[in-house]
Amino acid sequence: MADVKLLGLWYSPYSNRVEWALKIKGEEYEYIEDDLHNKSPLLLELNPIHEKIPVLIHNGKPICESMVIVEYIDETFEFFAEKEPATGKSFFLKGEEQEKANEETYEMLKVLDNELKDKKFFVGDSFGFADIAANMMGLWVGVFEEASGVLLATREKFPNFCAWRDEYINCSQNKEYLPSRDELIAYFKARFQATKSATK
Repeated sequence: MADVKLLGLWYSPYSNRVEWALKIKGEEYEYIEDDLHNKSPLLLELNPIHEKIPVLIHNGKPICESMVIVEYIDETFEFFAEKEPATGKSFFLKGEEQEKANEETYEMLKVLDNELKDKKFFVGDSFGFADIAANMMGLWVGVFEEASGVLLATREKFPNFCAWRDEYINCSQNKEYLPSRDELIAYFKARFQATKSATK
């Protein structure tokens, strides 16, 4: 890639997914931090419909949506694009919506746990793009669990997935690119607390 810029947020799994893909591929890029509470003119210009990060800018051409960007960089991982939204809902919604999201998340965890049987990573012993695509499950689910007190993935129910998650966090290829877990937990604890206070 020639002129590459990435518009993102440090605490976003979707933004970090793209960062890791670029770094693993060895691509040089300029990172631009945005603020969703005070969206920059650049974000509004590049993604005027959804007004969301991440946005990859390659030779002046904007590419939106993290899975589309990862596909652009290497290949498609539709499974996570389709299934991951339910995971976030398991932590951020309540009542029947949360129960439905939990069911979908458990089904996804069963698939992942089966896929990871006798494997260190999704493609065997090597960390790859499939693992990058699963970054929500690799880091953020554990952060959400600790920050919210809602536990979804236990070693008793999903031993292969939990073993992969440990490898994911500690993998030398990946570890240096991960945002601070403590900072993520503090950020999302505050968000969960604010949501809880607002619903009282």
